[in-house]
Amino acid sequence: MPEIIPGLYQLKVPIPNNPIGYVLPYLFEVHGGYALIDPGWNADESVESLRRQLAELGLSFKDLKRVIATHIHPDHYGMAGRIREEAGCEVVLHEKEKDMVRTRYVNPGPLLDSVGDWLAKHGIPKEERRDLQYSSMPARRFVEAVEPDLTLTDGECLRMGKLELRVIWTPGHTPGHMCFYEEREQLMFTGDHILPTISPNVSLHPQSDDDPLGEYLSSIQKLRGLPTRKVLPAHEYSFDDLEARLDELDRHHEQRLGEMMDAIRGGADTAYEIARHVTWATGKFDEFNPWMRRSAVGETLSHLRYLANQGRLSTWEEDGVVKWGIA
Repeated sequence: MPEIIPGLYQLKVPIPNNPIGYVLPYLFEVHGGYALIDPGWNADESVESLRRQLAELGLSFKDLKRVIATHIHPDHYGMAGRIREEAGCEVVLHEKEKDMVRTRYVNPGPLLDSVGDWLAKHGIPKEERRDLQYSSMPARRFVEAVEPDLTLTDGECLRMGKLELRVIWTPGHTPGHMCFYEEREQLMFTGDHILPTISPNVSLHPQSDDDPLGEYLSSIQKLRGLPTRKVLPAHEYSFDDLEARLDELDRHHEQRLGEMMDAIRGGADTAYEIARHVTWATGKFDEFNPWMRRSAVGETLSHLRYLANQGRLSTWEEDGVVKWGIA
C-alpha cells in the first residue's frame, strides 16, 4: 500500500457491486495509535479488506483511535459504527452532517415521505415514483449508524500525529462535506469534492441546502491558491495539479448549465424531462436504474435552481408540478 509520507498511508477498500469500485481511506499515525479518514461501507468484503491491510502494517481495528468521515454517504461513513463498536474509537463528522445520521439511517420514514412528494412535484411519472422513492434504501444495510463523538466546523484544525489538518467546509455534494489541508506537507484531502476524472453528484433534494450547486462552485474557489503538491481524493487515484482540475470542473458545470438551457429552449419544462436531455457520463437517462435516475433528477434540479437564482430561468407551479422556462 502506498506510504504518502512517513506515517501516512493510502488504503484501498472495495465497494461491492458498485460501479465506482472502491474507496481510498487514509491512515495516520497519531499519539497512542492510528486515525482513519473515510473507512468505507459496512459490507463483509470491505471490512475484511480493511482488516487485512491493517494487519500488513501490524495493526488491527483496536489500534484505531479516531475515525473521520468527510461526509455521511455509506461508502465513506458506513463502517464507522462497526469500527467504534470494536475499537472504542472517536467518530468525527462535520456539524451539518450530524442531524442526517438519524433522519437517513435510523428513522428514514419521514424522509421517504418527503422524497415521494418531491418526486411528484418535479414531474416524475407516477409509475416510476415508488422505485425512485425507495431506491436509496438498499444502501442502509451497509451503514452501522452511529452519532459522532466530535463535530467539526470550517477552519478548525485537527491534530493528526505530526500533521495538522485544517478543515475546509466544502458543501455541495452534501451539506457538511469536508476537505482537509495540511499546509506544511502541502497535502489536500478532498473526499468526493474533487476527484481526478469524476464530477461528484450535486443534487437539490429534500435534505440539501437551497442552492447546492452555488455552494459547490463557491467551495471549489475555497481551494484555489492553496499550495498543493498532492491531491488525495476518496476515489480513483491521487494526482498533482489541483488548479487544473478545478478549472476542468468549472468548465464542466458551465457546459451542463448550457445543456439545461438548450433543453428548456427545446420544450422540456420539468426537471424529469430536462434530465432526459442531458449528456450523462454514465450513460443514457432512460437506461439508468432507479437510483441513478433519481440522482440525475436531483443534479438537474441543482443546476436549474442555480440558473433561476442568477435570473436566467423563471419557475412556477402548474397542477402541483414545478415548471421551468427561460426568463
